[in-house]
Amino acid sequence: MGGRESAIVDEPPTDAGATPDDRFRPDIEGLRAVAVLAVVLFHAGVPGLPGGFVGVDVFFVISGFLITGMLWREVERTGTVRLTRFYGARARRLLPAGVLVIAATAAAVAWLLPPLRARTVLGDGVASALYVANYRFAVQGTDYLAADTPPSPFQHYWSLGVEEQFYLLWPTLLMAAALLGSRSRRGRGARTARAPVLLLSSIAVASFAVSLRWTGTLPPWAFFSLPSRAWQLAVGGLVALGVARSRRLPRAVAAPAGWVGLALIGVGCVRLNAGTAYPGLAALVPVLGAALVVGAGSAQPRGGASVLLARPPMQWIGRISYSWYLWHWPLLLLAPAVVGHPLGLGSRLVVAAVSGLLAVGTLFAVENPVRYGRLRRAPGRSLLVGGGLTAAGVCASLIALAAVPPPVGQGAAARTPRIVATQPSSAPAEPRQSPEAAAVQRLTAQVQAAVAASADVQAVPANLTPTLAEAPTDKPDVFINGCVRSWLYVGQKECASGATASTTTVALVGDSHAAMWWPALENIATTRRWRLETMGKVTCPLQDLPIVSPYLHREYTECEQWWGQILARLHAEHPSVIVLGTARHYTPDFSFTVYSEEWLRSLTRTVAELRSTGAAVLVLGPIPHPKTNVPTCLSEHLAAAVACGPERASLDDAGVAAEAKATEAGGGTYADLTDLFCTATRCPPIVGNQLVYRDDNHVTAHYARWLAPVIDAHLDRLLANR
Repeated sequence: MGGRESAIVDEPPTDAGATPDDRFRPDIEGLRAVAVLAVVLFHAGVPGLPGGFVGVDVFFVISGFLITGMLWREVERTGTVRLTRFYGARARRLLPAGVLVIAATAAAVAWLLPPLRARTVLGDGVASALYVANYRFAVQGTDYLAADTPPSPFQHYWSLGVEEQFYLLWPTLLMAAALLGSRSRRGRGARTARAPVLLLSSIAVASFAVSLRWTGTLPPWAFFSLPSRAWQLAVGGLVALGVARSRRLPRAVAAPAGWVGLALIGVGCVRLNAGTAYPGLAALVPVLGAALVVGAGSAQPRGGASVLLARPPMQWIGRISYSWYLWHWPLLLLAPAVVGHPLGLGSRLVVAAVSGLLAVGTLFAVENPVRYGRLRRAPGRSLLVGGGLTAAGVCASLIALAAVPPPVGQGAAARTPRIVATQPSSAPAEPRQSPEAAAVQRLTAQVQAAVAASADVQAVPANLTPTLAEAPTDKPDVFINGCVRSWLYVGQKECASGATASTTTVALVGDSHAAMWWPALENIATTRRWRLETMGKVTCPLQDLPIVSPYLHREYTECEQWWGQILARLHAEHPSVIVLGTARHYTPDFSFTVYSEEWLRSLTRTVAELRSTGAAVLVLGPIPHPKTNVPTCLSEHLAAAVACGPERASLDDAGVAAEAKATEAGGGTYADLTDLFCTATRCPPIVGNQLVYRDDNHVTAHYARWLAPVIDAHLDRLLANR
């Protein structure tokens, strides 16, 4: 956030005495207190404030008001903006505390977080020091495979990035607008605000349109990026440019307006929540509320909101708001790693209070000495010091990164278990069992033996494949080349592999849990001279169920549209085999429950629909759900790998059996994959030297490829029963 500023950044104009507009505004200081309290209490999980994140929007309006007002008054007095002075003041104001918290957080991250996670987070630290973290987080949020990554201890620096990117451009644009504006009759040096108002209004309208569009289509970019957030700063700027009119408001109007503004901010805090499509239209509530408070306060009405905002406790909280904002988030995120367990509400409030004490210390020991020290009269030196501090923030993160080398297993090298298709089974065949079913049983038993042999292994083998560092990228090509459609995309380009000229086509269809089996199917298709067509879409099960996307915060219309398109294409192309895969960890937030009667009936209908294309249908059963990022967990438990394996209970045996019956009812064949991952009690994260999971729910490409003989046997059984 912008932190404590009076109507100017640091000092009053030197060429004229301080004007009424340059005076300290206690109501704005108190409004900062409201904003930071909303954010801190929301992050601490205080009940009743599910929308406390709107404090960020309030800060944007305050910052837009103060900085625009300061810049415009300088343009009115001098016809220009002294950029060196402006940016030097920003550097003195923001960088000392900002870099201190970056350095402290980087050290704590290197010490407390699992090595694999720490290395990613420290990259966030570098981006934060350079004020571009907001785009890094936007990209990460758009990546489906990273969407469930825990929040970064540096994530709150996104808002600082938005502000500083805006102010990198705004002074120059304001000067240009002033030059184009007409001079008023009051004298040669005075200028009307008409051109800046038009410019800022245009920015606000364009940015708000982008925000509305991206909130429904690119939520992470809508939340984190400057193009979708600039309108909030622009609203504050427009209030600043109209402050002369605001001062003329009748007190009978100004006083209620301020209270209405506070009420709107309160409504945002208690009525909005994590399920709200944000920023979008919902952000108008806190933004208009903050604009009303700031604008009405310009009239200094008796009985206005300043009655509350100007009280000493609010002034103190407002004064430390910047540093408190910086400290509270990393402390709340890292404290559980210190104590070894999640924090309760009381403990979170204690941590929030401790971060407040750190903010007080930072204000007096770091912020004020630099802000009001000798550098105050040396803008050029302020910029040099600012550059040095930025470099220091980058270096602190890089040094911490160097202190956390990529984790490598220290256990004895293990071998890759062999799956031999012709190996005889030690178990007797079931009566009247087909040769194809016996082959599935025999191959599954080989895998089960390898799984059982790895169930009690503790040390991560030195020759782990893929390595822990490589695991996140050990994914099939179809996740990279567009064959697996992301949230907002419909349609499906031709994604053929294997023997692409073959007249025998196998279609791999479903969500990412279908696509993760592509390495096995691609291996089989190449060997058998089949054409493999991949048709996938993230978080989109190929079933006729109403679906809501918790990522998009709305009905998942793209999934329904894609589902219809894929069915039409399968009916037109008549593949020989359709392999259907889907995740089973969909929560009720998607508007359905896995393994429910609704789910099972839909599965039967889907299989029957696919069978009507003339294809044989193989439905792949679920895999265990680790519920934690397995490579990250293993990087912290190199000598206790079993701590990172998913629970056997994560597989619902009754649900699997019900799915098998539902599949058969639709005319398909079901592949129960349980024994490829688990014993009766455990599901090891490593089998032999092979890492099973690349994240918190997908298998590695290596493990999928290793299981190709078993999947091939299931296909043989399917075709034999056709």
